[in-house]
Parts: sequence; C-alpha cells; structure tokens
Amino acid sequence: AVPGRTGMGLPAAVRDRVAAVHRGSALPERLRLYDGWAARYEQVRGTRRERERRGPWVPPLTAVSPQDVAALEYRAPHLAAASLAFAFPAPRAEARLLDVACGTGLVARELHRRGFRCLHGVDGSAGMLERARSTGLYQELRLCVLGRDPLPAPAEHYDAVTVVGALGEGQVPSTVLPELLRVTKPGGFLCLTTRSNPSNLRYKAELEAALGQLEQRGAWQKLLAQEVEYWERATTEEESTQGTGYISGVVYIYQKCPVPHLEEG
Repeated sequence: AVPGRTGMGLPAAVRDRVAAVHRGSALPERLRLYDGWAARYEQVRGTRRERERRGPWVPPLTAVSPQDVAALEYRAPHLAAASLAFAFPAPRAEARLLDVACGTGLVARELHRRGFRCLHGVDGSAGMLERARSTGLYQELRLCVLGRDPLPAPAEHYDAVTVVGALGEGQVPSTVLPELLRVTKPGGFLCLTTRSNPSNLRYKAELEAALGQLEQRGAWQKLLAQEVEYWERATTEEESTQGTGYISGVVYIYQKCPVPHLEEG
C-alpha cells in the first residue's frame, strides 16, 4: 500500500474505536465507548508535539503499537485555541471559559498555554472527566450530556464557550446552539469545530444552516470560518480528502450580540 493511504496505516482497533464513537449509535452505548476510551484517548488523539514530549507510551500487551495508536495527529484543539486567542481581547487570565465536551482536557492545555486560566468543563463521559480532572487545569468540571441536559450554568455566565470535536454526525446535535448562546455573555465568543469528511457532510450542512439562521436573527456575528485541510488522519480511504490520507475540518468563531461598544475618549 502507498504510505499515507488506506487509513494511514492505522490499526483496525484504532479505526474501529474512532468509527464507533462517530457513528449514530444510541447515547448510552456512545457514552460507554467514551468511558472505555478515556485512558487511551490522548495517545490516539494527542498532537505530535505532545506525544514527543510525553515520550513513548507503553501499551498493554493486547494493544497495538504506540506508533499506531498515536497516529491520528488530531489538530483541532490547537487550531481552535489559537483561533479563539486571536479573536479574544486581552487580558485573558480573568476571562471565564466553558469547555463543552471537554474530554480529557486537550483543549484546556492549549488554552492554558495562551493565557486562559479560568476554565470550566463539561462532558457526558465520567471516564473522560476523571482524566480531565487529573490535569489540574479546570476550576470546575461537571457531568452533562449536551443535547439531553441543559448546561449547568446561569445565563450570560461565560466570556467564551468552546465545543471542539463534538459537533458531528452521531454526536452532539446542532440543536444545542441556542443553549451555548444562553450561557455566553453579550459580546462573548463561541469557538466551534466540525469535520468536513464525507460521512459528516450532511451534519456540517445542517450545522451551517443553523449557524446562519442565528446570525440572520441577530443572535451573533461570524468572525471566522477557517477551513483546514489537514485536520486529522483519515481512518479509511473513503474519508480521506482527495487522497491525502487526512480528513479536513473547519473552525468557526462567533461573537454573541449585542456587542458592547467601547466608550470614546
């Protein structure tokens, strides 16, 4: 096989785990999969720089090699945090952020590097939250299944809200957007991501229609919609973008209206 093709040489176990959490399985089953994946998640989805810093991962005897498990090169947390930091006015240390579907804390690490210190997180998986808690980066972590439960926060509570990696087919429905807006302060920022691979195109179209409807209603204004070709490694040839072996994705930055006006003088 040509290197970089047919699932990028990913082992079947990794391909199957990624496919299982992305397909439209029932919610209890999907949460169980994430609970079971929590211990391995960062080895699968960590950035190359993070993996090199951590050093080699010693897998269980039944697992695949660390080189294969670490092969997805998941860039969304880095790209999202960089985009939000670019849009966000200084100072950042006192800004209150909500990391929705926070997983093991990959986004929190990237935000922390960029000066954000007041981080809250929610996730539907208790296993993922346990790993996120161990990072020490969050001031508050709560169990919440977005799309089923309301966010555990009062209205207009956060300066920014991030949803990185969870807006996709078989995961968080696009109907959650008003709830994300509810907990965001007027003038606050929302950073959202989704994938552009073939199996997610229907969801992406629904998401962008919902984003546009809220913009037309004056709920928020779009600051950025950045398409990224090398989002993460593809798990199948069919999902690969033009034979590159990667799938593409997009980062959206919105600002909730009304946007406060700076006083003159």
